[in-house]
Amino acid sequence: MIPRETTETLFLFLVSGDITQKGYEKKRAKLLAPYVPQTQGVDPALQKESRTQTPAPAAAPASASSSSSSKFHRARSGGARDERYRSDIHTEAVQAALAKHKEQKMALPMPTKRRSTFVQSPADACTPPDTSSASEDEGSLRRQAALSAALHQSLQNAESWINRSIQGSSTSSSASSTLSHGEGKGTSGSLADVFANTRIATTSSSSARPATKSFPPGVPVSSRVSTKIQQLLNTLKRPKRPPLKEFFVDDFEEIVEVPQPDPNQPKPEGRQMTPVKGEPLGVVCNWPPALEAALQRWGTTQAKCPCLTALDVTGKPVYTLTYGKLWSRSLKLAYTLLNKLGTKNEPVLKPGDRVALVYPNNDPVMFMVAFYGCLLAEVIPVPIEVPLTRKDAGGQQIGFLLGSCGIALALTTEVCLKGLPKTQNGEIVQFKGWPRLKWVVTDSKYLSKSPKDWQPNISAAGTEPAYIEYKTSKEGSVMGVTVSRIAMLSHCQALSQACNYSEGETIVNVLDFKKDAGLWHGILTNVMNKLHTISVPYSVMKTCPLSWVQRVHTHKAKVALVKCRDLHWAMMAHRDQRDVSLSSLRMLIVTDGANPWSVSSCDAFLSLFQSHGLKPEAICPCATSPEAMTIAIRRPGVPGAPLPGRAILSMNGLSFGVIRVNTEDKNSALTVQDVGHVMPGGMMCIVKPDGPPQLCKTDEIGEICVSSRAGGMMYYGLAGLTKNTFEVIPVNSAGSPVGDVPFVRSGLLGFVGPGSLVFVVGKMDGLLTVSGRRHNADDIVATGLAVESIKTVYRGRADGMTVTFSLHLVLYNVGICLVAIDSIHQVGVYCLALVPANTLPKTPLGGIHISQTKQHFLEGSLHPCNILMCPHTCVTNLPKPRQKQPGVGPASVMVGNLVAGKRIAQASGRDLGQLEDNDLVKKHQFLTEVLQWRAQATPDHPLFLLLNAKGTTVCTATCLQLHKKAERIASVLCDKGHLNAGDNVVLLYPPGIELITAFYGCLYAGCIPVTVRPPHAQSLTATLPTVRMIVEVSKAACILTTQTLMRLLKSREAAAAVDVKTWPTIIDTDDLPRKRLSQIYKPPTSEMLAYLDFSVSTTGMLTGVKMSHAAVSGLCRAIKLQCELYSSRQIAICLDPYCGLGFVLWCLCSVYSGHQSILIPPMELESNLFLWLSTVSQYKIRDTFCSYSVMELCTKGLGNQSRGINLSCVRTCVVVAEERPRVSLTHSFSKLFKDIGLSSRAVSTTFGSRVNVAICLQGTSGPDPTTVYVDLKSLRHDRVRLVERGAPQSLLLSESGKILPGVKVVIVNPETKGPLGDSHLGEIWVNSPHTASGYYTIYDNETLQADHFNTRLSFGDAAQTLWARTGYLGFVRRTELTAASGGTRHDALYVVGALDETLELRGLRYHPIDIETSVSRTHRSILCGCEQEALDLVPLVTNVVLEEHYLIVGVVVVVDPGVIPINSRGEKQRMHLRDSFLADQLDPIYVAYNM
Repeated sequence: MIPRETTETLFLFLVSGDITQKGYEKKRAKLLAPYVPQTQGVDPALQKESRTQTPAPAAAPASASSSSSSKFHRARSGGARDERYRSDIHTEAVQAALAKHKEQKMALPMPTKRRSTFVQSPADACTPPDTSSASEDEGSLRRQAALSAALHQSLQNAESWINRSIQGSSTSSSASSTLSHGEGKGTSGSLADVFANTRIATTSSSSARPATKSFPPGVPVSSRVSTKIQQLLNTLKRPKRPPLKEFFVDDFEEIVEVPQPDPNQPKPEGRQMTPVKGEPLGVVCNWPPALEAALQRWGTTQAKCPCLTALDVTGKPVYTLTYGKLWSRSLKLAYTLLNKLGTKNEPVLKPGDRVALVYPNNDPVMFMVAFYGCLLAEVIPVPIEVPLTRKDAGGQQIGFLLGSCGIALALTTEVCLKGLPKTQNGEIVQFKGWPRLKWVVTDSKYLSKSPKDWQPNISAAGTEPAYIEYKTSKEGSVMGVTVSRIAMLSHCQALSQACNYSEGETIVNVLDFKKDAGLWHGILTNVMNKLHTISVPYSVMKTCPLSWVQRVHTHKAKVALVKCRDLHWAMMAHRDQRDVSLSSLRMLIVTDGANPWSVSSCDAFLSLFQSHGLKPEAICPCATSPEAMTIAIRRPGVPGAPLPGRAILSMNGLSFGVIRVNTEDKNSALTVQDVGHVMPGGMMCIVKPDGPPQLCKTDEIGEICVSSRAGGMMYYGLAGLTKNTFEVIPVNSAGSPVGDVPFVRSGLLGFVGPGSLVFVVGKMDGLLTVSGRRHNADDIVATGLAVESIKTVYRGRADGMTVTFSLHLVLYNVGICLVAIDSIHQVGVYCLALVPANTLPKTPLGGIHISQTKQHFLEGSLHPCNILMCPHTCVTNLPKPRQKQPGVGPASVMVGNLVAGKRIAQASGRDLGQLEDNDLVKKHQFLTEVLQWRAQATPDHPLFLLLNAKGTTVCTATCLQLHKKAERIASVLCDKGHLNAGDNVVLLYPPGIELITAFYGCLYAGCIPVTVRPPHAQSLTATLPTVRMIVEVSKAACILTTQTLMRLLKSREAAAAVDVKTWPTIIDTDDLPRKRLSQIYKPPTSEMLAYLDFSVSTTGMLTGVKMSHAAVSGLCRAIKLQCELYSSRQIAICLDPYCGLGFVLWCLCSVYSGHQSILIPPMELESNLFLWLSTVSQYKIRDTFCSYSVMELCTKGLGNQSRGINLSCVRTCVVVAEERPRVSLTHSFSKLFKDIGLSSRAVSTTFGSRVNVAICLQGTSGPDPTTVYVDLKSLRHDRVRLVERGAPQSLLLSESGKILPGVKVVIVNPETKGPLGDSHLGEIWVNSPHTASGYYTIYDNETLQADHFNTRLSFGDAAQTLWARTGYLGFVRRTELTAASGGTRHDALYVVGALDETLELRGLRYHPIDIETSVSRTHRSILCGCEQEALDLVPLVTNVVLEEHYLIVGVVVVVDPGVIPINSRGEKQRMHLRDSFLADQLDPIYVAYNM
């Protein structure tokens, strides 16, 4: 039997933390040597090891030892320090001991995989332990834990602390009591070697016997080297250790619900497609070698043939450009560009340079001249839109394109140049994002005629760039597609062959002639085939939608280039003119035939105009893209031949990328028409839209890719995108390339149908992927547009009244839209915004600018007139609900923290007993005695000084003055009030010295003062009921106040709010008799009640707490020691003096410490913002106290105005609050006033609560307040994980001041009441001499009293201590002091938020301030906007809360600034706000109910 003294000696060495493992081994071997028998035939070194483990529980069978011994030996990762103090032994020992406690009659084998031997939690969430804040002290704890485990494993009677550790829990250590670290490097040590060969089991017997020694088979007993080698081999064979079981999953990918694939989804069944080839590109003998050669030919041989006709604003021809004019003017322009813009030695332009063409849409003639002039000069034209303002939709992206192309020259017309926005000096403004340009006018009168001997260089078309066409992506970025000269020529040849153009034909072009099909047909192929183009500008179409039909009829045009929009407009204006004939048309090219609504447009137009001669075979849809140019076009049919068929596809199949014919529900079918065959000379294939370009199957939807000479060559300046788009090599299902011919991605989705007909079903830019299904945005828009329009009702506020009125909007029934889209596409609409007509950003040709509209929506500048959010039906990947582990008690949590190397989260301030206080104040028990002593010792010493708004002193109080006036007030209370000792007296005073004298007068008379904020004369209805409630709850026998307030309490206005006849006795103290008090009351004990502190908490609850005389003295002493307050000091206080720490600083501390307090009522700052800071500067105050509302007022109101203020004297500027420190506000304040001397380390905060008004307060000589960044995602799981600054989902928290002397805090689980580790978030419990005695209530709720003020921990060493619950969540961290303090460490308390305010949703805990912070960043108008912007906030608020917090907002209420109730400390009363909304008392600007 080992003596108890020996084990206690070992335990003292263990807990001291100053002994290494090796030293501990030597000490233990020496102490236990007399009690360990010698083993015969064993190597001495091994014998030494055996001594460390001889007293062990009953041995298991020997065969189990050798098989499992290797699994017991594991090294902990984490560096040399962790390897030195290994906790593997502790892990097994704790598990074995807890198993023994739980199963006294069952012998459990030792676990073999570092898992608990007990029932594991069903939760499968695994997280590695938090090591982000590991410290040296934590390392010592790990060391102590490891050695302690070894001790308890070897010594039977040293289990007492383990037994204590499990008293508070009915279950044993679970997930959190295992250790999970990766495999460490090989370690050596006698403890580990012994443990690797030890078996531990438990029996019902309380005695222990020596374990049988065993070694791995085949290893000689006397060979230590062989044993080591065998252990190393076993270590390498061990499986990786499972991670530590935690209470939550800390991995985003595992948190988010992953939608499971639909088992019934259709899958492609066809064979792999083969590329489809178009007809061969015919060789025509008269085709020119280059497009410039064609212009030269027609310009010299057919000079009078018309080339282009322009229309005026009325739709009448205004000018016809002949081929001769086009050739001569293009020649002049080319010569001017190359020879007249600069000097001969330094030309402005040279061949290959890029030039911007800036021409309006109603001037195709000048554009055509400029375009061909650039081609003849061998410079590269870049056509762009005319900028109208500095903030045009997409203008900045156009500027980026110009800059990336290196453009310094812009060509335009004289009229257009005059219309550009200019500065006051007459210069063209610098457009946002644009490079600086030189503008050149290309009107004929400004061009120089070329010499007869000058001829342009017209060579055969090659791969050199010809022009750059801009393209806008879905995100709004602009890219330039470069087209080579050979591609331009080949494309014209392919179009000529496909459309069967012949010389002299007339075509009508309604499209934009600067890009896409309008450029290809109306400008390029036109010259190739000597066509005559009638260009109908967009401005004419707006005034006369039938103008293009009239041009076809007048000019007997053979071909017309239109969009579905033009077909609609013509049908709407058909009644205006019926005598038109379209019989001359052989091709009506619909260039957006890929849209889902193109079929109905073509059918409706044909049915209406077939009687006007339109032939059914003339309608020719086509598909185009900037990269692949014309992909396919339907050839003109033969009269009488059957029309091509149409595909009726299942919308459900399309969403899975599979082609299925719809035969059941016509509402869920998509009818698409073909866009003809592949272009001549081209080859087409369909590849999967995602991943590598794998060829699709024949019944599969994919992206269309084209291989042809007639296509773009690259994105200018974007090599990476170019390779992925223009150099695609398709692969088969095995990943092998299919040929070596590069293809170009078109950005269109479709398939190749029967007869090699091409069908397009959507665009890549319009692809929406929702829950694994793909939807086309155009299809959803088409469904919405098909809903019948009705009137919509808008509920808003006008002139302060809620009204309901109808807006006749040309929009559609919201409900029917949502139902239609949901039933047809099986997808929900997240947001439906109704905007006034013609307010969306437009493209130059009148279309909606999609990317700009989206940007306005996300920026909150869309200004809708009504909005409907439906996030509940659209968001399907919210985080999984948090599953708390059942049956995990506080003991398991505590032991788990110890095993994981976590400190128990507790901290304390300096010990009051060890602090010297030489002041005579410590001889006095009561504050009244201190005041009497000061009145005798230093009667003329000033204690208080009150300032008004002008900064002048209005009242002072010395020690003697305060004492004498308090005596008079006490005399009045005894004479007039007839009060007895212990009666409650309400003090109703404005902030000032009168309140202080009344307080001490009550103490002199033995009464209990209750300070109450006086009612506001302008808002009696709102403020007087609170006063009345406190008077009733406190059972006040008397009210002390001023004459002005007494009249107000009895006024007629007050009678309308409360019953004034029920007021207790009201005594005004303005005119006091000079009667001396016969005897000053002295309480019999210091535990007697001193005053009642009533206040409204942040949760909106009115509570009163009892403060004893002992608590008052202890609080004043702690503040004095922390802030080093003495009689020679001055402090400035700008706080409300009615409750909490503000009252203590205003009324109590000066009397106790003797320092002078300069009192600044916060209400005076409303008329003079400089009052507080100028006072601090004028009196050279070192320590000042304020509230957040005062600091915010100065930060926002003063700006950089200093007025000679100097704050270099300030040592501490303390913000008094009962909330999480507002780090952004304090940082802004420090930064704003840094230039006038304010030190960055001066600003700090305090923390207090109802149960203890001062827990933390920054001292004068303490370290700087520390800040940490914590992971917001972990915080929702009540875990604290430190991250680096700038990490995603990081939250900046600041320390809430230093813990006051005599104060102890511990972090506790609010549900189990067990202590937590420093990596957990829990409720802050406090124990200190100045904690309040309890709640003062009418009903005297003892249950609430005991739970909040006299509660105990359910487990742990501090279980016998009485704690008070603050109701606030926080955590404790060890952090470094300043460098001057020698680098020692201290415990910092971080407050996160009030427990009652937190929201528990899906098992996660959310703090309102985090959500409010996210919302306040969304829009500039959140705090200072106008009613017109109210609806813009609804989607922004919903979006940001969803993205940052994974929460769906049910109701968004927009109210006027100032509606949110705020208490005297500047803290939001969120509960009051909620109750006011539910009671319909807010008068909101707008209420959005997200469906």
